[in-house]
Amino acid sequence: MQPMSLLVTTCVLFVGSHLLLSHPLRAPLAGRMGERSFLIVYSVVAIATLVMLVQAWRGMPAEPPIWAVGDGLWMFASLLVLFASILFMGSLIGNPALPAPNAAFAAQGAARGVFAITRHPMMWGFALWAFAHALVVPTPGQFILSATIIFLALVGSAGQDVKKARLMGDTWRHWAARTSFIPFARQLSGRGSWGDTIPRPHALFGGIAVWLAATWAHGALGYMVAGIWRWVG
Repeated sequence: MQPMSLLVTTCVLFVGSHLLLSHPLRAPLAGRMGERSFLIVYSVVAIATLVMLVQAWRGMPAEPPIWAVGDGLWMFASLLVLFASILFMGSLIGNPALPAPNAAFAAQGAARGVFAITRHPMMWGFALWAFAHALVVPTPGQFILSATIIFLALVGSAGQDVKKARLMGDTWRHWAARTSFIPFARQLSGRGSWGDTIPRPHALFGGIAVWLAATWAHGALGYMVAGIWRWVG
């Protein structure tokens, strides 16, 4: 199989298995196997398809960029990844969208920090991270990989809305009414306060730390130097 065909195939497997096991197949399989056994199967499939995708990506030949990438675009992409990192770190605490025992309790609180920005900060963090990579690595292979991650993150978020509404009922619907799917949509429409979107310390400082470490590792592992490290050192 040609490298590009292999990449497309593994992307389809990665996305397809996630969506099928997260939604239409989850209830019947979990009911038959038990929740714990299902989670084991889900994890094995997710890891296996991810490894296949990474291997296919590594096997792609060098491709010429579609546009030139200068310092301005690098700065914008770096700031986008920083924002994505803050969203991700903020999503780890008090996130009603996660399958946590206290999800219903968290959904009763006010939307503050990253949750005032979007009710799916983790998924939008992944999507923005992928988009930033497409900006600075403008090749067909990267476009396919980034599009795969963006599609899975955003379609997965929409699926979470449906599933959480079914599982949590009015608790989730009231939470969704106090938040927005698209980042900053409530603020831009005048329905939310910009002050509420200030990230909490664990999101802000954790996001900065993750951004610095990840962009440093990008260059240290032999990939393109990224983030602030392009201009420091």
